[in-house]
Amino acid sequence: MKLWRVARERVSAVRAVMARNQLRTRTARGRTASVLVCVMAGLMMTVAAIAARGTDLRSDRTADMRDLIISQSRRNEELRAQADELQAEVSALTQQQNAGDFATDLVFAERDASMTPVTGPGIRITLTDAPADVKPPGVADDALVVHQQDIQAMVNALWAGGAEAMSIQGQRVIATTGIKCVGNTVVLHGIPYAPPYVIEAIGDRALMQRALDESPAVTIYRQYVEAYRLGFTVEGVGTLDLPAFSGSTGVRQARPR
Repeated sequence: MKLWRVARERVSAVRAVMARNQLRTRTARGRTASVLVCVMAGLMMTVAAIAARGTDLRSDRTADMRDLIISQSRRNEELRAQADELQAEVSALTQQQNAGDFATDLVFAERDASMTPVTGPGIRITLTDAPADVKPPGVADDALVVHQQDIQAMVNALWAGGAEAMSIQGQRVIATTGIKCVGNTVVLHGIPYAPPYVIEAIGDRALMQRALDESPAVTIYRQYVEAYRLGFTVEGVGTLDLPAFSGSTGVRQARPR
């Protein structure tokens, strides 16, 4: 019985020693693994910092619509300059040919298509957003800025009043001109513009002013002017110089009337 008790005590002692050794082994492995994880994390952050060099690695995902519009507008300006050069070449060749009645008809066609500059008396309209300090409670921000429909209302009224030629922001308006709102800018012929928006029209000033006064769409805009202090000025000008249209008309073919 005594020998059996001694043997059991020895087995218990051996088990205790083995448990302590196993705990030490596990603790050492855990520490080693933690160190390796920290080293790998530091290495990955260092590599990422070197690759980025202080820039956003995902910057291409943050490009907004306005940046795209500005980039495209620059391309449009380059194409516009090329179109001007080609138009000048066509005009020079037409004059050299001296084609008689055909050349005369071409001159009239260019004038009707707004391809030649025009000078004469007319009206200048200026539209602006409401001042920054105007923030009526319960009124959306869209009601405090000039929109494409506001500019179109002025343009349509001027045409109805007999306008002979027109420009917006210094660009000649033609039959295919489109006005679009993109964000807080108005895009005309692919180029974004910020307010103030200036519309100039050559023609009978009295008739155009009457058309503005009688236009329902212009009347609505006047209500916003009174309520939220949007800008709206109309002035008669003795001499306006409107440039020729510069760019592609989009017309592929034509036929005589």
